Amino acid sequence: MKPTPLEAPLLISAGLTHGFFTRHGGVSTGLYASLNGGVGSSDAPEKVAENRRRMAAHLEVAPENLLVPYQTHSPDALIVTEPFAERPRCDALVTAVTGLALGVTGADCGIVLFADARARVVAAAHAGWKGALGGVLEATLDAMESLGAARARVTAVLGPTIGRESYEVGAEFYERFVADSKDHARFFVPSGGDGRFLFDLPGFIATRLARAGIGCFEDLALDTYSDETRFYSYRRSVHRGEPDYGRQVAAIALV
Repeated sequence: MKPTPLEAPLLISAGLTHGFFTRHGGVSTGLYASLNGGVGSSDAPEKVAENRRRMAAHLEVAPENLLVPYQTHSPDALIVTEPFAERPRCDALVTAVTGLALGVTGADCGIVLFADARARVVAAAHAGWKGALGGVLEATLDAMESLGAARARVTAVLGPTIGRESYEVGAEFYERFVADSKDHARFFVPSGGDGRFLFDLPGFIATRLARAGIGCFEDLALDTYSDETRFYSYRRSVHRGEPDYGRQVAAIALV
């Protein structure tokens, strides 16, 4: 079975391929069934490699040209011009080079694909709460502009991400956001009477991109936690006491 990733109409354009890959269409088994793209998981490396080969084939690039960084929840975006042998530590990749597929992994964190089709500049960003708060989305747009993109033309699409109703956090988490800006309080809804909140990560990402001057934005509005059939979820694995979890891949390429 081949992968059949989700696609966003806003990113369907001549010369672009992309996909928000689900957990279907791979060779992994057990907790990782079946299209686990996480080299950081404890899945068999040869199975992850085959899964990524299938993703690359769908994206119409060579397997070695599907590039995914070593993600550290940082605000760092890196421009790439050729395949890398060792994964760079950053949370977004940007390119204007044909034949390179830029990917990020996620299992609750926001996975965002970007494109300025006119300038032929694309990017992929991993935006968990820490990276989004720290500025990884804005850094991605800055890097795209350095290659000739115009943020008013850039389209960004948020793929499967943990939804607000599934993302309960403590008071310390809330206070960290409010300390950065009192306006951030609007992304939290009290959950019970014990000082806990539900956090709207997709809404926070959408607002950061809007304020950065993005041209067009779409949220696929898919909750990784609640949709076990299609998506891996770190938080779900923790709640179940499972030893590990798989990772989705989102990727985009100029072809």
